[in-house]
Amino acid sequence: MGKEKGGRVIYRFMLLCLCSMAMSKVAAQEDTIVGKVHTVGEVLVESHAVNANVLSSAPIQSFGNRQLRELGIMSLADVVKRFAGASVRDYGGIGGLKTVSVRNLGAHHTAVSYDGVAIGNAQAGQIDIGRYTADNLSHVSFAIGQGADIMQSARHYASAGVLDIETQRPHFEKHPYHVSANVRGGSFGMVSPSVTYWQRIDKRTSLSCHGSYMRADGVYPFTLENGYVKTREKRYNSDVSCWQGEANLFHAFANGNEWQTKVAYYQSERGLPGTVILYNHDANERLWDKNFFVQTLYQASFSKKWRLHGRMKYNYAWDKYEDTNSKYQGGKQTDINRQHEYYVSATLGWQPTSHWSFALAEDVIANKLHNNFASNMQPLRLTSFTVLSSRYGDSRFQADGNLLFTFAHEHLKNGIAPDDRKRLSPSLSLSYRLIDGETLFARAMAKGTFRMPSFNDLYYQRIGNNKLQPERAMEYNVGMTWSHRFAKAIDFHATADLYYNKVYDKIVAFPSTYVWKMVNFGEVDITGLDVTMGVDVSFSKGINMQLLANYMLQNAIDKLDHDQQIPYTPKHSGNGSVVVHTPWITLGYTLMAQGKRYSNVTHRSEYRLRPFCEHSITLSHDFLWRGNKVSLSASILNLTDEQYEIVQYYPMPGRSWQVGIKVGL
Repeated sequence: MGKEKGGRVIYRFMLLCLCSMAMSKVAAQEDTIVGKVHTVGEVLVESHAVNANVLSSAPIQSFGNRQLRELGIMSLADVVKRFAGASVRDYGGIGGLKTVSVRNLGAHHTAVSYDGVAIGNAQAGQIDIGRYTADNLSHVSFAIGQGADIMQSARHYASAGVLDIETQRPHFEKHPYHVSANVRGGSFGMVSPSVTYWQRIDKRTSLSCHGSYMRADGVYPFTLENGYVKTREKRYNSDVSCWQGEANLFHAFANGNEWQTKVAYYQSERGLPGTVILYNHDANERLWDKNFFVQTLYQASFSKKWRLHGRMKYNYAWDKYEDTNSKYQGGKQTDINRQHEYYVSATLGWQPTSHWSFALAEDVIANKLHNNFASNMQPLRLTSFTVLSSRYGDSRFQADGNLLFTFAHEHLKNGIAPDDRKRLSPSLSLSYRLIDGETLFARAMAKGTFRMPSFNDLYYQRIGNNKLQPERAMEYNVGMTWSHRFAKAIDFHATADLYYNKVYDKIVAFPSTYVWKMVNFGEVDITGLDVTMGVDVSFSKGINMQLLANYMLQNAIDKLDHDQQIPYTPKHSGNGSVVVHTPWITLGYTLMAQGKRYSNVTHRSEYRLRPFCEHSITLSHDFLWRGNKVSLSASILNLTDEQYEIVQYYPMPGRSWQVGIKVGL
């Protein structure tokens, strides 16, 4: 009944939008000066840069490379923790697994895009963002609902939110080449060098290469509590060693079309420290990862009205998990998985007028999984996403609507494959300027999505269940956004969004007679409020300050389990940052805070995780040395040595330090 009601609401919402757009277009055609020429005197227009989240019909937040450096942010996971509406599940340690969820819908509902092409993982269904460092990042954005680009791929439209990662593109000043080297070091044996090289091949073609290495022993102290007894222990088997490299070839054609090809490789070995057990330091789990992919992106404009974006990607992923324990036959368990993904995408855009634009996107994906399990079914999944989208926008009103059709077919070499899965998912977002001449908007969004069960959900050992249905979700959002400049020295922006999410057929592990089994069991209601605020203040020449703050209020209830807050979901959380620029030094300060959470739907004291507030501070300075740009930075992370856990029994590091130097030639 809830499903049908939700469907009626969104379809009526779309019909209302279409009528509104039609009336707006008729009104726009009533122009009494069409065809006339008017001459006006010289006009000087002064304006300030408006935050993208203020203008967007759906919440979008972003960080640039400079902000990341000034705040001492070293990893992608630390970036994402600062976005309102993003939840990062962090298992602790330098090399620990880190996944991102949109407003507690689950990491499976979040798409991660790398330079315009989505990253896939059909085996686990979620992306480990802990493997990406900030060294080569140009821009990171987080969109709830969907991104602002109508020419994005259908795979982006199919997700409840998109984390978009953009790496640096080559740009040249004095020389047809550029070389930069960066070295970071810090607590717990962390050392991370990286090198970037750019080369102009000709006036339209350039090459970029980036390579990095990181190692850490990961042995850090933490406080262990056993009743009234507190002892200082150390976290072991949290070491990591990884290196990654990529090469990009860029070409701009004479007609303005662009082509980019990327080849990338990642390899790591890490220890998995596991949960903390009283006075037992045994931890023998190890994980090895190898990942290779090649992707190409082509962007063409045939005329002022027609555009085409094409994408192709091949991805190979290999991982080995090993656990040494006497409970296994032979004293050791070794799991090896190999994934192949083949991906083709095309988006055709048409803009008949300056206000209207349309796009048709088609993605086709083939996923294969092989492993060394005795029950290896060797699944092959073929998935098709088809999206028809439309956008209307003028100086006062913007509407984005799309309709997504998903089709998935699976084949098993051993076993009976599940039935084909088909679904039609609509989406609509609106934005309206409330006062002429003032950057004050009201916005609303409604979106239906669903996520396919992962290969692990369906086929993993005896736990998998190939009868699982896709997990469905509805997102609703209403909000206000505002941006204003005060006295030509203070730029201010703020957003406030109320939202309601509903998850149906939630996939969970449920105990059966002898073993746990994956089942569709549960409905989750999620209501909340996201508030963001930013202030830029110019005091005098060369001295200014930027302040950012986010606050999140969330009530996420499992309707089939005593109406309790779902695990690991704080009702109150927030973060903030301050950057002060002077001609001599740049000071960056950040804080992150979460209220109490519970690791279980049963809210008993043994499952309670204490509130925490983590503070960090960074000092940095850029200068020229013999004509070369040098950047120095020093950070103290978790300044107050706060002892806390994001996942129970996985303690986070206490106070630590990092220093870095970057030289560009």
